[in-house]
Amino acid sequence: MQRHRGRKSAAELATITPLQTEPPRHPAAPPNHLSVATKAWWNGIVRRHDLQPHQFRVLEIAAQSWDRAEQARQTLNKHGLNFDDDRGMIRARPEVAIERDSQIRFLRAIRELNLGVEPPDHNRNTIGISWRQLENQRRLEDDR
Repeated sequence: MQRHRGRKSAAELATITPLQTEPPRHPAAPPNHLSVATKAWWNGIVRRHDLQPHQFRVLEIAAQSWDRAEQARQTLNKHGLNFDDDRGMIRARPEVAIERDSQIRFLRAIRELNLGVEPPDHNRNTIGISWRQLENQRRLEDDR
């Protein structure tokens, strides 16, 4: 179809172009872009719970949110929590907000699923833990 300049005709306006989508996958299979630990967590959830078709999308949102929070955490570990801007002001890194928002999104998705599950294990598990529980864990580690 040759493109032309000017206004579109009624026939051109009425034409719907199909969206290019990914090939369909089985809903119980984890998405390819998830980390290895999150894929294992996904498979464990699917094995233990009888999910409805609409819950797989919520589970995918939870898994993506967890991976995004972990990516932000790794960047923060590497670069720190803040930086000096071009005027010498100390600013919070954008990854701080990304991690916070992703953790909130993860917790909301898990609450929506109502499964009572633990987050994926990425060698740390502090989401949903109270400050007092975290301090008790640190004391136990210090005593070892």
